[in-house]
Amino acid sequence: MKNISNKINSKRSIIPKAVTEYDIRLLRIFRTVVENGGFSASEAELGVTRSTISVHMSNLESRMKLKLCSRGRGGFALTEDGQAVYHACIELFDSLNDFSRLVNNLGEELSGELIILCADQLDTRMQLKLAEVVKKIHKAQPQLHLVLDNEALKHIEKCLLKEKAHIGLLPSYQQIEGLDYQTIYNEPIYLCCSHTHPFFQLKDDEISAEMLTQTPAIHPGIDIDAEGREQLKRLNLCAKAYQFDTRKTLILSGCYIGYLPLSYIQQELESKQLKIILRDSACYQFNLSMVSKHNPRETSKIELLKAIFDEVFNQE
Repeated sequence: MKNISNKINSKRSIIPKAVTEYDIRLLRIFRTVVENGGFSASEAELGVTRSTISVHMSNLESRMKLKLCSRGRGGFALTEDGQAVYHACIELFDSLNDFSRLVNNLGEELSGELIILCADQLDTRMQLKLAEVVKKIHKAQPQLHLVLDNEALKHIEKCLLKEKAHIGLLPSYQQIEGLDYQTIYNEPIYLCCSHTHPFFQLKDDEISAEMLTQTPAIHPGIDIDAEGREQLKRLNLCAKAYQFDTRKTLILSGCYIGYLPLSYIQQELESKQLKIILRDSACYQFNLSMVSKHNPRETSKIELLKAIFDEVFNQE
């Protein structure tokens, strides 16, 4: 933000020193136009006509004394100054949102969003646990707007660091500086094959180390703990699936073997669609961590979540 501002201000004074509500309104329109790729594409979201949007954009350019975009037969395109202003807009509105969240968190009664992101699809047991978490959150602070969603692991880590989410539920595989980790759940994860795979008809003592190195297997898609890495070294990794559900699909195809937590395969084990192979030697622990930012702004919300997660996941 500072570098962009310095770059712009080195040319000329952009917006009057006292930024008005009208300036903010015009910048919001500008951001919408950029993210929709033009005036016409923004009509529905803004609820105004193309000609009205054009007037607003002209007013913004006049107030800034900058040409922000070109529009015509060649289509909509940002100028270099327009690119700089757009990126500054993103940081400006992110800062406004952060301010709003901070203010909402100052009273005894919490308000605003409470965001929990999960790195994997939820099995039945985890759904029931999180349902109990949600129930307790609603009872303690019913006015909170709860967001519970699945996201890619890397995206969750970034959201936590930027405080776009409060808690992430992640498999324990690494620890990033700036984040706090607490293991809340663990279970065994086993090497599996489907009923159509050649290993299904074999006993464990008939499956040699050489056979494992020659059989197509699935990499989990991320780095895992040391115990898991040692297990993967034994396999012929030629497919990749991070999500447990997609990994199960690859295994059910009969083309691959791969590791899955016991809770994800109970039904398939009972119906004999899947089989655990080398149960004693091809197994490691899957650990699920509750992750939050170290020294977050919305401390009260994080403390509420940690207390409820501890209560729910530590009860038998």
